Amino acid sequence: MHDHRRLGRELDLFDTDPLMGAGLPYWLPDGAAVRHALEEYVRDAERRAGYRHVYSPALGKRELYEMSGHWSHYSDDMFPPMDLGGEQVVLRPSLCPHHALIYRSRAHSYRELPLRMAELGAMYRSEPSGVLGGLTRVRSIQLNDAHIFCTPDQVAEEADAALGLIRRAYEAMGVRAARYRLSLPGPGGKYVADPELWRRSAALLREVLDRAEVAYEAVEGEAAFYGPKIDVQVADPAGRESTLSTVQVDFHQPERFGLHYTGPDGAKHRPVMVHRSVIGSLERAVAHLIEVHGGAFPAWLAPIQLVALPVSDAEADRAAALVRRCRDQGLRAEVAGPEQGTLAARVRAHRLVPYQAVIGPKEGADEISLRLRDGRRLGTRQVDEALSRLRRVVDARAADLLGEAA
Repeated sequence: MHDHRRLGRELDLFDTDPLMGAGLPYWLPDGAAVRHALEEYVRDAERRAGYRHVYSPALGKRELYEMSGHWSHYSDDMFPPMDLGGEQVVLRPSLCPHHALIYRSRAHSYRELPLRMAELGAMYRSEPSGVLGGLTRVRSIQLNDAHIFCTPDQVAEEADAALGLIRRAYEAMGVRAARYRLSLPGPGGKYVADPELWRRSAALLREVLDRAEVAYEAVEGEAAFYGPKIDVQVADPAGRESTLSTVQVDFHQPERFGLHYTGPDGAKHRPVMVHRSVIGSLERAVAHLIEVHGGAFPAWLAPIQLVALPVSDAEADRAAALVRRCRDQGLRAEVAGPEQGTLAARVRAHRLVPYQAVIGPKEGADEISLRLRDGRRLGTRQVDEALSRLRRVVDARAADLLGEAA
């Protein structure tokens, strides 16, 4: 059973330092490479799906969160305000109020909707020390977030499309959903007091889940304060569940921020906000990937995708040239030379690297002997042919090291 906290440190993916503080991990180069690959994937997937990306600050005035409802419903999970020039400024616990302001800053027609706004942005949660651990519970969170501003009759289609993005991302990452949960309000919680809002939102999400033909369980007490949500649950090797991805319907914040669009009748109408996160927080996503794959990531996510293994010092220059060619083609590659031990020892030390390129006296001037980490050997290949094949597998984000079409 893989524990991401132990394995993440052993593989030099992330670590912590008491001077930075609890719940504030830092990313080492190999972990940053995994994170960057995920960021590129999700941004590309969102662009293809018609999302426009924005940037917004990680700070906001207290009044912003009073307007959104976070201050009255969620302040226990927020950091205390900071006094700046007579104003109180807060580290944001969520990106949605910022996106509502961005929407509000310009006039919108029904012809522009749905307007899909996405951001990989930082947010902060004042988590108690006792629940912090590794990458799964942290205080500084990088969230793959998006908000779709749409008409009421577009909600179901947009939420269904968001579920499709989530399913495709899980396939590419090599993970699977443990279950789908319809998260509803429970007794005694801090929820917006609007029964009709909750009824409409829950009915829409049930429609989306039924249309997607996925089994789900309705659970009380797990909703956001402003509305119900679909939570896509994943499980660690010990069977402990956590939420990775969400789709939420929000009638509340558009009303609080006075959002509107001009309809075909020339009148102002209230849009609906669909909140969705394809891979959730990058911290939790990487933690789950470490535990599912044990560090043997799919090729497109691997920190090092190819290791060049010169048999002796005589092949060192050819190995260095191979790594340069890999990097020119966008592949992450390194040399593991004889100074690191015997060839067998170096193969074992790099057992998690998807592709191992052996260069010895038997290989020609422009040839490598290509091995896969699962033990398969592809024999001697021309460098251009081998790298072109690897590039196709990585670009396709294939689960198999050879790719379905390779």
